[in-house]
Amino acid sequence: MAIAVTARTSFSLFLPPLIEEFGWERGLAAGAFSFGFLVSAVLGPIVGRVMDRKGPRIVIECGVAMVTGGLLLATVIANPWQFYATLGVMVGAGANLMTFTAHSQFLPHWFVRRRALAISIAFSGVGVGAIVLLPWLQSIIEREGWRAACWVMGLLVLFVLGPLNLLVWRRPQDIGLLPDGQSHAAAATPRAPSNVVDHAWVAIDWTLARALRTARFWWIALGFVCALFAWYAVQVHQTKYLVEVGFSPIVAAWALGIVSVVGIPGQIGLGALSDRIGREWIWTAGCAGFAICYVALIALERAPSPVLLWVMVIAQGSLGYALTSVMGPIVAEIFEGPHYGSIFGMLTVALIGGGAAGPWVTGVIHDMTGSYRLAFVLAMALCVVSAMAIWLASPRKVRLVPGLVRK
Repeated sequence: MAIAVTARTSFSLFLPPLIEEFGWERGLAAGAFSFGFLVSAVLGPIVGRVMDRKGPRIVIECGVAMVTGGLLLATVIANPWQFYATLGVMVGAGANLMTFTAHSQFLPHWFVRRRALAISIAFSGVGVGAIVLLPWLQSIIEREGWRAACWVMGLLVLFVLGPLNLLVWRRPQDIGLLPDGQSHAAAATPRAPSNVVDHAWVAIDWTLARALRTARFWWIALGFVCALFAWYAVQVHQTKYLVEVGFSPIVAAWALGIVSVVGIPGQIGLGALSDRIGREWIWTAGCAGFAICYVALIALERAPSPVLLWVMVIAQGSLGYALTSVMGPIVAEIFEGPHYGSIFGMLTVALIGGGAAGPWVTGVIHDMTGSYRLAFVLAMALCVVSAMAIWLASPRKVRLVPGLVRK
């Protein structure tokens, strides 16, 4: 996760030198990231079906091949369509085959009692990768150019993630194990009271077709699309914006990395808390984190205040990144079953669609108005909509988290 997510996040570092070298408009340049996400959205249902039938290894290794190829081929681009094909489609779409959305389709099978905590620990590796790799890549860009940084990142993905992901399995049952590391003897022992609230709902064999006919599916989709809009709008444009308001490129790169670092305790702590108080509360906290981040960014227009920069970084990372720890559990607790991967795969259309729209819409608004302010206000409003949508989806009314189950 540390390397995979950083390979995609590094787009924010490549954006300023690319705009400077080729003279492209900001909306056009940011649109490459969005276009890659749109391709991922189209592939989402197919990926979910492959995940259900073949497991994660084939999906993740395809992502490794795409990201490696995209980063290496990007070094010879000369016009926008090549930029869109490499850093946009191959890196953007390929990274989505080996990051949050892909791992959220199989990790929930491995854990039940502390599902969100386990997922958040796995995803917290992103912060370590960001603080180590992003400033390092920025230093390479400043010394040797963005092309050299592409080569370094591409080879890192190929030679580290390629072999490592051969160890991944879809379900513990595939290798004779049980969730939560249980033994078969322990699994046969009478357990604590069930966490099921809606027995009629849980008794249904949730296929993708059945899920699509429920309001809950569409509330989740709305919550996901709005949250990911806010997430990736700031992630892609943050570096360029901070440089424009007065920070140095290396400070902007460190800020991008520190966001992921402060996300480590946020993801783990809030993920664990969601196992006690419910997924809806933590999703709301994550949305609030991005809203606070945008308030700080708007305030930074007046002066490059280190205090406001830290507010932006801490809110975005420690609160906002906690969304990843409950993303999979929200869907699993409503639509748990043998077709979970296909259902989550369809929901990645919303996830990735929001992630695609955010950077592009933000860039276009800046090109039209000369400012990011309107785009930032729009993202704040979508944070509110996202939180409301997940409360309406109500995973707590299907299954209770362990902390709410009466002993």
